[in-house]
Amino acid sequence: MHITSLKEVVDGTEWQLRLDLAAAYRLVAAYGMSDLVFTHISARIPGPEHQFLINPYGLLFDEITASSLVKVDQACNKLSASPFPVNPAGFTIHSAIHEAREDAGCVLHTHTRAGIAVSCQQAGLLPISQQSTFVLPSLAYHGYEGIAIRDDEKARLQASLGSSKFLVLRNHGLLTVGRTVADAFLSMYTFENACRIQVDAMSGGQPLTAVDGRILDGMAEVYNTVTVGQGSALVWPALLRKLERMDPTYKN
Repeated sequence: MHITSLKEVVDGTEWQLRLDLAAAYRLVAAYGMSDLVFTHISARIPGPEHQFLINPYGLLFDEITASSLVKVDQACNKLSASPFPVNPAGFTIHSAIHEAREDAGCVLHTHTRAGIAVSCQQAGLLPISQQSTFVLPSLAYHGYEGIAIRDDEKARLQASLGSSKFLVLRNHGLLTVGRTVADAFLSMYTFENACRIQVDAMSGGQPLTAVDGRILDGMAEVYNTVTVGQGSALVWPALLRKLERMDPTYKN
């Protein structure tokens, strides 16, 4: 499969965003959070137009490159030449969030077994792990309305998410919102692990010990401390080095 490089076609800001987003797709695949071609990550291009990049529908996440990402507007018009369509459900979800949230630089959605399992549980994510304590202070839920292809669901999705960074899509999966691609990826990595830990803990058949609710207060400050003030920027360069060792073709 040959995709013409856009490195010399788009401006530097867009190219860097394409590199980061392609890296996120590869990392989601590497960490076992992909679902063939059926989930999506988007990154908003800076500016007032609400244009964003999303995956070419039909490529596996470990095939996606910076140049293969599709640029669309809020009406799902393709703004860069691409032989690939855009996932209709992906566009509905991501366009809704990019439209409503100026801080939504990246939106990441998964269909993992653990994430869906927790989304089906009435109590949702439980405060039983250190990982969950980073998620719960900014967690919201959205009820299942079928595959997200109807425009009228957008307003309800926006209302459910509100200002939260983490969203459980009931009976469906997980979603994170970040100012940067790195933010959204690290949030999803933590969210996914919290769900995996919960499913594993519940499978043991023993009573679970909950974290003291008072610990959830001030977690943003704690997060800043444990990442030495760098947030996701602490780990993102290391993840890019990992990709460089594994397969640097994401940069094509």
